[in-house]
This record gives sequence, structure tokens and C-alpha cells, in this order.
Amino acid sequence: MGIEHLYFIAIIPEKKICDEIEVFKLDFADHFESRAALKVVPHITLKAPFKLPAAEHDNLLRWFGGLFFNSGPFEIALKNFGAFHNKISPVVYVHPIMNVPLFSLQKEIIRSFRISYPQSGVSALELKFAPHITVAYRDLKPERFLEAWKIYQTKRYQTSFDVDSFHLLQHDRKKWNIIQTYDLQ
Repeated sequence: MGIEHLYFIAIIPEKKICDEIEVFKLDFADHFESRAALKVVPHITLKAPFKLPAAEHDNLLRWFGGLFFNSGPFEIALKNFGAFHNKISPVVYVHPIMNVPLFSLQKEIIRSFRISYPQSGVSALELKFAPHITVAYRDLKPERFLEAWKIYQTKRYQTSFDVDSFHLLQHDRKKWNIIQTYDLQ
């Protein structure tokens, strides 16, 4: 098998909100021994990470640039925190409020991806879209999750931001980098 690249598609909030969310991630690192979320910019995943052969890179850029949405910019409200109570690897996240434009955007990306890259597949979780901005995962131990969730299940956080673009990111074996942006104009 040849070289493969790792990609994903996401909405990235404006810097001010990313900075606010980083404070929550740092709280998990400092108080609950969970640092994994610090390695990636705050985001709402629209298409989970996927691998493609390196030879497909230019085709992927063309596919991404050729996506079509009949919706312009829209607003996403963030309200409080949620959790995926997985016994092995629990997750705590900032909760985006689902709305029609967000739902439609994710569904269209998944639909188009399935047609263009049937060999890559789409997970069942992607078909049941549950938008979230992760603040702790992977290295959050179940017992530390229970401690943290006692605090975060009632912690208040509320803001909103305008979504005027979303991004295709590629992993360079150290970090995720934005390689293309789709403007919702």
C-alpha cells in the first residue's frame, strides 16, 4: 500500500471563542490529567478523520472546492457542556445547539463524500450527527471524568458565532493544518 494522508472537515470558531474554549481544555489538563484535546484547535467536526492515498490529494482539493450549498453564512449558539459517557474513553464537550443550516451542511458533506469516496466509508456516528467541541477526551480516565462531570454538568457557558466558512484539514504527523477553506458566501 502507498502513502496515505489523514484529513478531516470542520467548522472552527472565531479566535475569541477558541481562546475561551482553550481555558476549559487547560482546566482539564491541570485538574483532571487530560491533555489530548490541547493538541487540536477547537472545532465542530463535519466529516470525521479519513485516510486517502497521497495520489488522491489534488482530487480531494477539487472535490472540497466544488461542494455546493444553497445556504449562506449562519449562526451557531454554544450553550453549556455535554458528555459522551463512554466507559472506556469518556468525552466532555462544549455543546453547540443544532440548527437547520448546521444539520444541512453536515448532511450534504457526508452525502457528497459517500458518492465521491465510497471506498473510504462513513461511520454510523457521522450519520447520527451530534455536534460538539471537545474539551477532554482520549486520555480522560473514567474516574477523572466522573470528578470533572460533577463540575461541568452544571457549569454555564453561552456564546454564539457566525459561520461563514468551514475547513479541510490535513495531519502532518505532528498537528492538523488547514489546507483549504470553503467560504459560505
